[in-house]
Amino acid sequence: MAVQTVAATFASLMLRLMFGGSHEPVPVTLPSGSNIQSLVLEFIITFYLMFVIMAVATDHRAIGQMAGLAVGGTIMLNALFAGPVSGASMNPARSIGPALVGSKYRSLWVYIFGPFAGAAAGARAYGLLRHTDKSLGDITKMLSGATN
Repeated sequence: MAVQTVAATFASLMLRLMFGGSHEPVPVTLPSGSNIQSLVLEFIITFYLMFVIMAVATDHRAIGQMAGLAVGGTIMLNALFAGPVSGASMNPARSIGPALVGSKYRSLWVYIFGPFAGAAAGARAYGLLRHTDKSLGDITKMLSGATN
């Protein structure tokens, strides 16, 4: 998490320097609706994203070649539907970096709490729905091709 936040901050700083100087507007993620609307949307879209990631990355029944398409398609749909209201951040680091560079912290809590809670709920929901008699360690060994 720390590396993502540092990278997002550095990228925001570089973009600011490349496109306008120290006091130009920074593209900070801000809700166009209310904070509660954006919080709920961030929770839902991050829930879906984490659910899809868990499905294609951890389940041995998923087709590996389609993982990128599934995750990318989910991000695209999330951005289409939630972007106009919440900005479709789906990642706290993606919102914290520009906020630090632009010194604009209004509604930042929405983009920290919503994705954290949505990702945790999505991973838990997939874990509850995925039925297998094998442990995660066994699945990981099977995916990597390792044998005992």
